[in-house]
Amino acid sequence: MNTPDTSPKTSTVASNTPGAPSRGVAARLNWSSIKRSTLFYPFIGLLVVCIVMVFASDSFLSAANLENVLRQVSINAIIAVGMTAVILTGGIDLSVGSVMALSGTLAAGLMVAGLNGVAAIAIGIAVGLGFGFGNGFFVAFAGMPPIIVTLATMGIARGLALIYTGGYPIDGLPDWVSFFGSGKVFGIQAPVLIMLVVYAIAWLLLERMPFGRYVYAIGGNEQATRLSGVRVARVKLIVYTLAGLTSSFAAIVLTSRLMSGQPNAGVGFELDAIAAVVMGGTSISGGRGSIIGTLIGALLLGVLNNGLNMVGVNPYVQNVIKGGIILLAIYISRDRKK
Repeated sequence: MNTPDTSPKTSTVASNTPGAPSRGVAARLNWSSIKRSTLFYPFIGLLVVCIVMVFASDSFLSAANLENVLRQVSINAIIAVGMTAVILTGGIDLSVGSVMALSGTLAAGLMVAGLNGVAAIAIGIAVGLGFGFGNGFFVAFAGMPPIIVTLATMGIARGLALIYTGGYPIDGLPDWVSFFGSGKVFGIQAPVLIMLVVYAIAWLLLERMPFGRYVYAIGGNEQATRLSGVRVARVKLIVYTLAGLTSSFAAIVLTSRLMSGQPNAGVGFELDAIAAVVMGGTSISGGRGSIIGTLIGALLLGVLNNGLNMVGVNPYVQNVIKGGIILLAIYISRDRKK
């Protein structure tokens, strides 16, 4: 008599059960989700640029050059942190470069005048906070367009910096100030360490706390976010204040690096910060992006600048190349969102 075979069998039935995708389908789904990530294109762009520069210049991978790149990137990357939060809400801040100049020159001038260095730096940072708070107030509570408000404060901050200094740099800073721009902690450059700390805090704030969810929600659909009970105006006020704060942090690093307060510092830095944010995958219309993407975007912009300088590309041509890359980044972001 033949008894039925009850031994376990391996079968493909389970893999073909409705609702259980095959390995090929799963792989395609995973690859599709990776490509949809806001970090995918910025990372690929950074990788491609690095590979090209390795072949274009023998000294690109030297330790001295890589340290130089990170030091140059740090200032723009710090500014871009606040810019990321602003753009995520669907706003813009054109005043960050001018606020940086005013914060730096004021801190330098107070130190040269004999005020305690820590107090001078604190006052410089407070000025950045004040301008950011003012931007946020007019945008969030007065209902004024961000581009108009920050364009106005850009002129105000730059004008105050020029009035305060008379248009001349402020020299004679204490020697210890240079630590923030060229010192090292456990072998890590101080500007890079400050940048990493700022990004770690921003990552926690935007990616792991309710405040971050509100920021993304406002950029995605402000009206729906308001109707859900979120205090949209207060969130916007905090976001613009953070942009002023990160600008003043960058001001201290730059002033320390130059060992002088420069009233013309930061010209065009707002455009570099916006470029880093957009090249990092953040949608210019808000609601989509990441702080890690901004760091990658800042590195991409820094490596590109460094590489073009090393191969001797004309500075005017560099502007054309960077402008084209920014347009491409915006197009990719728009196409992915659509």
